[in-house]
Amino acid sequence: MDRKTTTLLLIRHGHTIGGEERRYKGHIDVELSERGEKAMQRLAEDLAGLDIDAVYCSDLKRATKSASIVSAALGLEPLVVSALRERNFGRWEGMSFDEISAAYPEEFSRWAQDPLRFSPPAGESTVEVELRTLSALRSLIDRHRGGMFCIVAHGGVNRIILCHFMGLPLENIFRIEQDYGCLNIIEIFEDGLPVIKLLNGGPGCPAREGRVPA
Repeated sequence: MDRKTTTLLLIRHGHTIGGEERRYKGHIDVELSERGEKAMQRLAEDLAGLDIDAVYCSDLKRATKSASIVSAALGLEPLVVSALRERNFGRWEGMSFDEISAAYPEEFSRWAQDPLRFSPPAGESTVEVELRTLSALRSLIDRHRGGMFCIVAHGGVNRIILCHFMGLPLENIFRIEQDYGCLNIIEIFEDGLPVIKLLNGGPGCPAREGRVPA
């Protein structure tokens, strides 16, 4: 007898205005770029027709706009969950990698090498982000047992979710790539076993080739 599975389509928001500058946006509420909107539209077309129950997103504009594009293709409205917002980077908000490494060389080096023990000055710790993210995630999984749902979130949040499902210590979050507009597919069996079906996939073939269960 087949085991019932819960399917999570985990998406990172599309490319943002100024995204090529490699700045820590965090809680800064930037908009999607035209490139980001087009990529999300392509992804939405790939997902259209799937039996998706709901689309959830963080309360930041780059996520809500991305979720709105996906939701429209599914005949749904996005549902905002503020616990899914990106990490607060504190004093590093709006700064580029180069600016941070110049102004906070020791702090930046420690954080890059051990993100679990070290946090951006006046920002959220990795554990704090994990606690709020996984609390929201568990609630949504319980709500959609045996079904399929989407989460449209951020690079940091997605990495924490993926570490959780893969059983990886949080020290490994920077070993997982999450490109703008990427799609991750996770199936969760009744016994709680998660299986990663797709990691950091781009708009194109995953849904259209039938690898997403309808």
